[in-house]
Amino acid sequence: MSEFWQRFVVAMIVIGITAVVAKLVDRRISRRNLTPAAATRYRILRRSIFVTIVFVGLFSALLVIPQVRSVAAAILASSAVIGLVLGFAAQRTIGNFIAGLLIAFTQPVRLGDELEIAGDRGVVEEIGLTYTWVRTPDNDQLVIPNEKLVSETVRNSTIRSPRTRAEVTVHVPLTVDLRALVSALERDSTEAYVTDLAGDATIAVRTWVPDTRLTARAESDLRLTVHDRLRELGIVGAA
Repeated sequence: MSEFWQRFVVAMIVIGITAVVAKLVDRRISRRNLTPAAATRYRILRRSIFVTIVFVGLFSALLVIPQVRSVAAAILASSAVIGLVLGFAAQRTIGNFIAGLLIAFTQPVRLGDELEIAGDRGVVEEIGLTYTWVRTPDNDQLVIPNEKLVSETVRNSTIRSPRTRAEVTVHVPLTVDLRALVSALERDSTEAYVTDLAGDATIAVRTWVPDTRLTARAESDLRLTVHDRLRELGIVGAA
């Protein structure tokens, strides 16, 4: 067997080993039950590691062949010029790749999040190295460059504070001293104010709840508090 074919076989073996290693690493990382935030980081990290291993392995394999090595040396000698040309040609791709890394670690969007961007709305199905795929309510698929996700305003309806607001309303006759009633209700809530004077007076009573799961209980407590205040003020039949 000639020297060329010997080196060619070695190169193919290196490429094969690289592919196996990349696949094993990818499977190892993917075997995790993660939260949406962690899953987003791992998804982009997996792909970055996979591409890096394949690139390094392929480049190392090609350097085994003398003809390719001489070409690589010439390329490295003019790397500054080539890097400048490639930088201009692939600036959007590089920008999308960097944006993908930013998404992975800053978490403006995550897998499964419901987004609204530029008037379009959907659920994030996949976050790649350069593009993010969003499924719309009409079952269409939006392919959004990652650079757009980090440079434009995105409304994420999934990432919310667990803190929420409980609110109830009460209708009382216009003959009631509304200022006294509102003042009494404010002592037991975050805020109370008159929202309408058509027919009867409508008063909204609000308070903040630390967790959305406690909203129903907080609204029930507000109703009881409103009822107690109405009885204290002698407002008959208003509850």
